[in-house]
Amino acid sequence: MSEAVTSTVTSTSPPGLLASLDPLLREWLPRQRWFAGKGRPVTGFSLVAATDLLPSEARLGLHHVLVRAHQQPVAAPGAPEEPGDCYQLLIGTREALPPRLAPALIGHVTEGPLAGRTAYDALHDTRPAEVLLEAIRTRARVGGLRFEREGEREIRTGLVPRLMTAEQSNSSVVYGDTFILKLLRRIVPGVNPDLELPLALAREGCPRVPAPAGWLVADLSGRTWVLGVLQPFVQGATDGWDLALRELAKGEDFVAEARALGRATAEVHTALARALPTVTLGHGQIRQLADGMIERLEEAARAVPLLRPYAPALRTAFTALGDLAAEGRTWTAQRVHGDLHLGQCLRSPSGQWSLIDFEGEPAKPLAERRMPQPPVRDVAGMLRSFDYAAHSASAPAPGWAESCRAAYCTGYAEAGGQDPRTDPVMLRACETDKAVYEVLYEARHRPDWLTVPLAAVRRLSAPDPL
Repeated sequence: MSEAVTSTVTSTSPPGLLASLDPLLREWLPRQRWFAGKGRPVTGFSLVAATDLLPSEARLGLHHVLVRAHQQPVAAPGAPEEPGDCYQLLIGTREALPPRLAPALIGHVTEGPLAGRTAYDALHDTRPAEVLLEAIRTRARVGGLRFEREGEREIRTGLVPRLMTAEQSNSSVVYGDTFILKLLRRIVPGVNPDLELPLALAREGCPRVPAPAGWLVADLSGRTWVLGVLQPFVQGATDGWDLALRELAKGEDFVAEARALGRATAEVHTALARALPTVTLGHGQIRQLADGMIERLEEAARAVPLLRPYAPALRTAFTALGDLAAEGRTWTAQRVHGDLHLGQCLRSPSGQWSLIDFEGEPAKPLAERRMPQPPVRDVAGMLRSFDYAAHSASAPAPGWAESCRAAYCTGYAEAGGQDPRTDPVMLRACETDKAVYEVLYEARHRPDWLTVPLAAVRRLSAPDPL
C-alpha cells in the first residue's frame, strides 16, 4: 500500500499488550468481514499505536489499537515483504463475557498484562460505544487520539448505542435515532475523502449529504489518520439497493426513484465542483486514463478466460476515448463520490435521496481516490448498479434496468448536470472499465455472480452498445 509509513509506536496502554493479544488476533482478525487480506495467513503484527480509553485494570477495560497485520506476500517467493495493512481495533476486556456479548468474543488471554481476562470486539458493548460518543462531545484528547466536534452542534448524552451488522468494510454504531458513527477498519494516513468531501459539501450548503457532526483522528509521526466520522442518522431511511429489490419483487418499476437519484447525484457533483478545484483533461491526461483502462482489461482477460473473446471489442471503447482526445476534445474532471451504487444512497421517508460513504474504493491507494475524475465515472457506477439489481430479482424483469438507466440520466440532466448520453464515448469507456473490474472481482470472490458483468460485457462489446 503506497501510503504505508513506518510509525513511531505510541502507547498509553500497558507494555506487552500486543504480545498478549497476538495469538488471539491471528485467529480472529482474518474472520472479520472487513479484513482485506483474506486467503493469506497472518504471519505477525506490529503495533502502530495503543491507547487506553478505559483503564486495563478496571472491571471493563477499553483499548484502542492500531495494528499492522503482516501476511505472506502475493508476489513470487523472494519478493520483498509488503508492509501490511493497518487496522483499527477497539478491544474490550472483562473477566468474563455476559451471554449477550458472546458473538463479540476474540478470546481468553493467557499471557502478558491482560492474562486471565477475556478480550472482545468492544463495539458490540454499550459502555465502550458510549465512551466514543462522549469523547467526541467533549473534544477529548487521549494519547495520540483526537476527538473533534463540528462547530457548536449539540451532542446529547444518554443516546443508546447499537452496532449495525450489515456492513462489509467498516463498522458503524447508531446512537438513538440521532447519530451514526462510522469507524474505518483498514486505515491509511492522510486526508480521507469520507471526511473531506462531506465537510466540503456541508460548508457549500448541499443538503444531499449528511453533514459531519464530529470525527476521530490519530496524530502519529507528523501525519493525521482519519479513524471515524459521526454524522446525523437518517431515521427510517431505506438504502437504494433494498428499495430497488423491493420494487422488483412487487413487479413495480423504479423510474421515478431513478430519476430522483439522478437529480441528487447531479446536485452533489455541482456542489463538489464549486467547493473543490476542477481540472481540464487534455490529450496527455486522457491518454493516460485510457492506458490505465486498457491495462486493467488485459489483466482481467489473463485472469478470466471467459472475458478473452470480448477483449478486442472492449478495447475499442478505450482507444476511441484516446482518439477523441487526440482530435482536441477536452473534459472537465473534479472530485466525485468514487464508489457510487444503489447501496450508497439513502431514501428518507419523505422521499429525499442522500448520498453516503465517500471513502471511494477501499482497495485503491488514497492518493488515487482523491484525484479529480470525470463525473461520468460515478454515473457509470450507478448504471451498473441498476443492472445488478435487475439480475438479482426473483423473477425476470425485462427492460427494468434500461428504463432506470434512462431515467437516471434524465434526472441528472434536469438538475444541471450534462446528460451523460451526450458524451457516449466517455460513458462507454467508464462503464466498460467498471464492468471489466466486476468480471475480475466476481471471478475471484463470487463466481455465481459472474453472469451479471458478463452480460454487460456482451452489450458493451456490440457495435452500438449504448
